[in-house]
Amino acid sequence: MRVKAIIAYDGGHFYGFQRQKSTPNTVTQHFEESLKKINILSSIRGSGRTDSDVHATHQVIDFEIPHFWTNLDKLKSELNKRLKGVKVRKLCFVVDDFHARFWAKKREYKYIFKTTPLNPFEENYISYYPLFDEDILKNALKLFEGTHDFTLFSKRGSVTHTNIRHIYKTSYKRYKNYHIITFEANGFLRSQVRMMVEASMNCALNKITIQDIKAQINLKATYSKTLAQPYGLYLTNVKY
Repeated sequence: MRVKAIIAYDGGHFYGFQRQKSTPNTVTQHFEESLKKINILSSIRGSGRTDSDVHATHQVIDFEIPHFWTNLDKLKSELNKRLKGVKVRKLCFVVDDFHARFWAKKREYKYIFKTTPLNPFEENYISYYPLFDEDILKNALKLFEGTHDFTLFSKRGSVTHTNIRHIYKTSYKRYKNYHIITFEANGFLRSQVRMMVEASMNCALNKITIQDIKAQINLKATYSKTLAQPYGLYLTNVKY
């Protein structure tokens, strides 16, 4: 039987979501080890990968369970007893051919930062930028909407058949002392969100121009190639 799970995790506990040969400390390996402890020998599949120190409030995974596990509330409880830095929010049965990654239609990320000093409890969960121009930031973010080849807004090593992605919407809002950037797309390349955030903020800080971002989107030149800090980035929704 195949199960879909919505999970949340603290990215600071792990070296990313995806299984790695160089370290056992990934979300995938930790979750699969927890399954093994309750006699479920299954690999998990995620809706997407997140880097080290990137968090998730709504990551979707799927995996197989034996037929004797009919009580999903019990399964959720047993997993959450064993998981550290990860929590199962919801479990449900799905059809056998469900695939968390390939069936996903939209993915949403939020980037949270402040322009005032971070307190010690925020340092691993919020990023910092100096004071910036909010109107320029909004205009910069809008440039990414639509269908584009995001080759120059991704790290090398993306395993994909195309670098073309469609961004449905971007937004910026302020909540008290927090600034929140949101991207919703059909998918993202490796580190794409962090590169778009950094480019947009560089523009809002007058380090580069709107025309520079347009040129980079159109593959004419690279004006911003650094990544925003990972701490403020959250995978917040996946839609099917």
